[in-house]
Amino acid sequence: MARDYYGTLGVAKNATDQEIKRAYRKLARELHPDVNPSEDAKHRFGEVTTAYEVLSDPQKRKIVDLGGDPMDGGAARGGGGGDPFGGFGGLGDIMDAFFGGAAGGGGGRGRGPRSRVQPGSDALIRIGLTLEECATGIDKEITVDTAILCDLCRGAGTAAGATTKTCDTCGGQGEIQSVQRSFLGQVVTARACPVCRGFGEVITDPCRQCGGDGRVRSRRTVTAKVPPGVGDGMRIRLSGQGEVGPGGGPAGDLYVEIDEAPHDVFIRQGNDLHCKLSVPMTTAALGAKMPMDTLIDGEHELEIEPGTQPNTELVLTGKGMPRLRSSGRVDGRGDLHVHVEVVVPTKLDEAQRELLRELAQTRGEDSPTLAGNGKHGGLFSKLRTKSR
Repeated sequence: MARDYYGTLGVAKNATDQEIKRAYRKLARELHPDVNPSEDAKHRFGEVTTAYEVLSDPQKRKIVDLGGDPMDGGAARGGGGGDPFGGFGGLGDIMDAFFGGAAGGGGGRGRGPRSRVQPGSDALIRIGLTLEECATGIDKEITVDTAILCDLCRGAGTAAGATTKTCDTCGGQGEIQSVQRSFLGQVVTARACPVCRGFGEVITDPCRQCGGDGRVRSRRTVTAKVPPGVGDGMRIRLSGQGEVGPGGGPAGDLYVEIDEAPHDVFIRQGNDLHCKLSVPMTTAALGAKMPMDTLIDGEHELEIEPGTQPNTELVLTGKGMPRLRSSGRVDGRGDLHVHVEVVVPTKLDEAQRELLRELAQTRGEDSPTLAGNGKHGGLFSKLRTKSR
C-alpha cells in the first residue's frame, strides 16, 4: 500500500507548493536532530524529509496522486484502474528496471561513468561538559580524527605532473554491458567496471601520499561554540568540519554531542534546577535570612519564613538554566527549586534537653497526639489508593 505523504506533512492533497514547503519547514524545525535527539524524532524527521522530496517534485507528486509510490522499488499498488506502472517515470524507467538499462539488440543507453569526486560523510564526536559549562556556554577546543584534503595532490589523486587515462576495459563508460538471450529477446545488463570502479578513467601514477584517494586522515583541533543552555544528548552541528569526500569532495558536517556530567549539588530537570537545603529546626521555627550559592548568579540571600515545615519548596524564579531555542537563541531562564530539609538534632546535652522540655511545657506539647487524616492528606491518599 502506498505511503500517505500528504498525511506525513499534515497538508491537504490540493496543497500548493508554498503550503507544502511551510509545513516541511515547521516540522523540520521541531524534529531536527540538533533540536530533538530522540530516536522517534530522528525517524519522523527522515519520513518528513522523504515526504517533502516526493511532494516537491511534480513528477513524483503525480505518481502519488495516481495512487502509486515513487519511492517504492516496484510498480505502484494503486487500487481499481490505476496505472500498473505508476511507480515509474516512463518507458525508459520501465526498461531500466527490467533490463538494466537497455532492451533488444540495440546499443542501449548506459548511465555513464560516475564522478571521482564524491561528498564526504558526517562525523560525530562526544564531549563531556560540567553543568556550569552547560549553563554559561563555552568555546570548547576538541581534537578530531577525520579525512582531510590531501595537500600534495589537492584532491586530484595523481602524482605531480601525472594525469588520468581512459579505461581500456570499459572505454571510459564506467560500466561493462553483457547481452543474454531470454524469452523476452536479447537482454542487456550493465555492471560497474571492475578496473576503474565505475569512474571511466584510471590513475596510472597515483599520489604517493593519498594513494589516489585525494584525501588523507589527520588529527586536528577545531573549536565548538557551545551556547548557554545545552543539555545532555543535544548535538551541535559544525558545517563542513566532517569527513572530506573521495577525490577531494566537499566535507560533511561534524556533530558534537553533549555529555553532561552530574553535579554534586544541583539536579537538572529541563530548564529548572533543584537542590536540597538543610536547615536547623530552630531556624525553621524562628525564620532567618541566610546566604546560598546558586549555580550561575553566585550568592543569593534566601529568606526562611518562621514556621517553615520539612519538605517546603522555595522557588527562585529565573535562577535556573538558560532556555535554548531551536534557533540557537537564549530566551529567558528556568527556575531554581530549593527543597528545605529540617534537621532535628540527634545529640543533646542535659542543658539543651532541659530547654526543650521547658519549651514543650510552655507550648503544651508534653506528649504526642494522633493527628486527623486531614493533616496527612498526601500520605494517606496514597495509602487509601493502595488499600483499594
